[in-house]
Amino acid sequence: MTCIIVHEQYNIGHICTRLQCERGLGAKTAFRWISAHQERVDYSFADLDRESSKFSTILRSLGFARGDILFTFLPKIPEQFFCFLGALKLQAICGTLFSSFGDEAIVDRLGDAGAKGLVTKKSLLKKIARVRGQLPQLKYIIVVDIEEHISDDVLSYPALMRKASSDFTAPLTAPDTPSVLHYTSGSTGKPKGVLHVHRSVLHQSRTAREVLQLTGSDIFWCTADQGWVTGTAYGIIGPWSLGITQVHYGGGYDAKLWLDLLEREAVTVWYSAPTALRMLMREDAKLYMGYKLGSLRHIFSVGEPLNPEVISWARATLGKSIYDTWFQTETGGIMISNRPGLEIRPGSMGKPVNGIEAAIIADNGEVLGSGRQGALCLKSGWPSMFISYLNNDTIYNQKFHHEYYHTGDTAVRDSDGYYWFKGRSDDIINTAGHLISPFEIESALLEVEEVAEAGVIGAPDALLFEKVVAFVCLHKQYDWSKELEVKIRLYVSNKVSSMATPQEIAIVDSIPKNKSGKIMRRVLRARYLGQDAGDISTMED
Repeated sequence: MTCIIVHEQYNIGHICTRLQCERGLGAKTAFRWISAHQERVDYSFADLDRESSKFSTILRSLGFARGDILFTFLPKIPEQFFCFLGALKLQAICGTLFSSFGDEAIVDRLGDAGAKGLVTKKSLLKKIARVRGQLPQLKYIIVVDIEEHISDDVLSYPALMRKASSDFTAPLTAPDTPSVLHYTSGSTGKPKGVLHVHRSVLHQSRTAREVLQLTGSDIFWCTADQGWVTGTAYGIIGPWSLGITQVHYGGGYDAKLWLDLLEREAVTVWYSAPTALRMLMREDAKLYMGYKLGSLRHIFSVGEPLNPEVISWARATLGKSIYDTWFQTETGGIMISNRPGLEIRPGSMGKPVNGIEAAIIADNGEVLGSGRQGALCLKSGWPSMFISYLNNDTIYNQKFHHEYYHTGDTAVRDSDGYYWFKGRSDDIINTAGHLISPFEIESALLEVEEVAEAGVIGAPDALLFEKVVAFVCLHKQYDWSKELEVKIRLYVSNKVSSMATPQEIAIVDSIPKNKSGKIMRRVLRARYLGQDAGDISTMED
């Protein structure tokens, strides 16, 4: 079972739909959709091909062409998959947004990309309406749950689909054709658009087969939202390029419902996040009594380092090991991983997957030997490697030195070739697998009239891996209150996202800055943790 490239056709949309039908899998279930209310609908690969092709013809009729950018702003629903694959069939670029994003996060991404279209839900239209005036290039908003068009540019998806033809064949697509766009946070600036190309399917398919070890008889469940690269790389592309049946669930975390789903749907391979697994570990042990998970062959984890105690818990409670995997938005697919057939060293990232050359490199460019901490780097050239930060060639070029991509993570390689994550070399916050920019949160805080200065850090957290901690200095005429705390939390949630909302807010007299005015987050972090702040000679007096 392999991802088949026929006649140099690298089109991801075609490979995940039409090609599977041509392989004789048209009647096979591509995914079972289970709503938050437990409604269940099966979609075959023929259904997936037909619905995505209809959407391709809709986009074409609206004037979309190769290279135009469409975003989805949706929760996990079937339309997410039809629109994503339909856009790629047309050779449009498809970006995905978390439905929890606030106004500023939406403007930053759609504005930077120059998005021509957006697919969303009626419940999210108010957010779009508030920022529409800041998005002059946004020509069409397609709404999946209204029956009739609202205006010439706010269109009903059902109405369009009723009239759309499914007679569409993806044009021959070269491997370097742009495909998927994800935004990732920066510690000192706006989010960066990470652009991938259609050849990424080669690596995503290979790792789905070799790391996740998916076979034609598997039932696969990836819990990731499509706003994440995991949700597109392994919730769409990797499995469907191999003709794998998936379960897609539209609800949030609920331990009993998740266990019911694993048992009832006979899930064989499960891909989730450490935060979710730690939440399961905290549940009453009685919850697990009576569940028969004999179908479950493998559990994989992604998004943040996996604690050794979670692996021990899973072995004792579920009778399964958990294999940690590591990759980034920029890498497009799994780079370093624990996996079946490789001894798990609890707490480690595992070893590089086939075709990936990793190295630990010092600041002076020296490739370090085992046991020495340095920058985690990857030899460039793998198929799913991003090709640019959209509109930001300078930052993109800074990520590459002497044929190596510098990931921004620090790590150590042991004498047996296992890699061990040590931290970030920047201030990015990893909370529950979501990479959050402290700069974005600080900018939002400063828009609250009571706030004079703000600094934001990530601090260790037993459940979230890192929690968002905001240090706030108020203008002299204002006092701290519970009402102001609620106001700040709501403002950050609406402006940036609910994921960026501070778990803690500390009121301080001043924010430490260096003499050029840059916030010294390491000093804030050291103070919070009760550690030595180190050299503060450049700090303002």
